[in-house]
Amino acid sequence: MSLKIHLSADTHSNKEIVVIQFDYSTEIVNRLKQNFPARWSQTKNCWWIARKDFDYRKFKEVFSTIAEIILPPQKQKDKSTDQLLPADYLEKLIRVRYSESTIKTYSKYFKDFQSAFTDQNLDELTSTDINNYILGLIEKQKMSVSQQNQRINAIKFYYEKVLGREKLYFAVDRPKKEKSLPNVLSKNEIAAMINSTNNIKHKSLIALIYSCGLRRCEAINMELKDIDSSRMLIKIRAGKGNKDRYVQLANSTLLLLRVYYKNYSPLKWVFEGPNNKPYSAKSISNVVKTAAQRAGLKKRVHPHILRHSFATHHLEQGTDLRYIQEWLGHGSSKTTEIYTHVSNKDFIKFKNPIDGLLEDT
Repeated sequence: MSLKIHLSADTHSNKEIVVIQFDYSTEIVNRLKQNFPARWSQTKNCWWIARKDFDYRKFKEVFSTIAEIILPPQKQKDKSTDQLLPADYLEKLIRVRYSESTIKTYSKYFKDFQSAFTDQNLDELTSTDINNYILGLIEKQKMSVSQQNQRINAIKFYYEKVLGREKLYFAVDRPKKEKSLPNVLSKNEIAAMINSTNNIKHKSLIALIYSCGLRRCEAINMELKDIDSSRMLIKIRAGKGNKDRYVQLANSTLLLLRVYYKNYSPLKWVFEGPNNKPYSAKSISNVVKTAAQRAGLKKRVHPHILRHSFATHHLEQGTDLRYIQEWLGHGSSKTTEIYTHVSNKDFIKFKNPIDGLLEDT
């Protein structure tokens, strides 16, 4: 074929995209416009489709009769290149309103699963096939228990939700959940992070995440209209599990936010990046890590440790566990109870035997 279409991955306006390049052809342009949500980029001088909207199988059907589709060399060696997600898989994830993070994780892990069975019909695989696949990953990749469960869930989602088969159609072995405890910072360490941060935007961000026990994505998606200063509440919209909840707005946090608003005048999102877009996850992580370094903390500090610290400090000052559960947005009290193992509320009541021994020597 004389016509060639080159596909490659790129980003545009903070979106993952598929770049479509070819020598000008009216036929290709017309088919692109008629069959896909393709757009022309003046800056990149090419056509593109958002990665989430790109259906490679359909793309091949539309263009394989008139042009040769060329993929990047490194991708051609990858078995999963041609193994796109089943059309209903991504649609179902979006329809049931899974978070962007979950959709990304499930999609990646299911594509890995597809690439391992390129010569077999997925609908005919047995539980033994799937268990052997998971076992192979454990042995080769030494993946964590959490990742193992995520991979299993991604596979089960296809058979149970997309195909509509009975629950537990495949008796996939589940690992025992690791009983690891969350790391927390002391109140003094939190204060040091906030006080050592001079940028009012960054200072307000750290104070808000900590004082409200927010997940990083909740800070990213928070809009100005969600802050109700008259009632001293903040509405968290579509948190984990797509559940709304209210959290307490601390007076000291409100004062910081007012100074920040005066200086930056955000339009829609509480914390905005370039072009008034929501602050990125990476930017928030960098803000928190930089604050910890300035405060001289030697621990590994990340945004979620502020949430763990919020819950632990509340427990230590006697706040009822039920309120903490509600503020954190936990569906089960068992999830919140993990902080009882981290809190020093009861530990400090008791004298360690060695103190008595050393005092007597």
